[in-house]
Amino acid sequence: MSLFRSTNINCPNCGETVNMSGVGSVNADRRPDLRESILRSNFQDETCPKCKEGFRLAPEFNYLDVGRGQWIASLAANRLRDWIECEDEVKESFAISYGAQAPKAARDIGVDLTVRLTFGWPALREKILANDRGIDDAVLEMLKLETIRRVPSAPLDEGIELRLVDANDETLTLVWIDAATEDVLETLQVRRTLLDAITENEEGWKPIRGQLTDGPFVDIQKLFMGQGRATAAATAEPPVAPPA
Repeated sequence: MSLFRSTNINCPNCGETVNMSGVGSVNADRRPDLRESILRSNFQDETCPKCKEGFRLAPEFNYLDVGRGQWIASLAANRLRDWIECEDEVKESFAISYGAQAPKAARDIGVDLTVRLTFGWPALREKILANDRGIDDAVLEMLKLETIRRVPSAPLDEGIELRLVDANDETLTLVWIDAATEDVLETLQVRRTLLDAITENEEGWKPIRGQLTDGPFVDIQKLFMGQGRATAAATAEPPVAPPA
């Protein structure tokens, strides 16, 4: 089931204390409307009753979609620097809920769930969207690396992320977005054939994939924050993908 709790937060514009219902967990199987709200980027939106400024409560919940095989721990964007510690917490949480420490009925569900950790709303939305479009999220992160290498310049800065926002059979739409404000800075169109080329070059991308998938935080941001966890791919360079 989806669980909500009453919480008080201060309006970021005027400081007024606002009481709202914050989610503790989302069960997308039972509440598909909450999944759609996340995809529409308006989940946990609130309007200050005093100044009428709109704002959004940062994510701090687990997202479960058994039908689509997803279990995601969604945390606030400002916790990104502590991703290694957060990964350890998430793995323990999953082990208790659906993993080795859970009752058998829960473990039977857990074997079909992909465990992920995200920071901020754009990252959570991307994981749900990629799954919906049949895109391997690790391959998507490799495509981002290749895209960054191909473009003349990239606004690489703390808090600025490259995120998938739409996809069809021919094109992937990516945006450079401020994770805190969700302001879009730039939009890129990438041909899906590049995704296919990376998928087919499994051996060439194997070291990078290993580094990306050594824990539930599958995101290129981890590659830009020091060495992270020790892996054989720590110094690996992305292979050169063919033009697409």
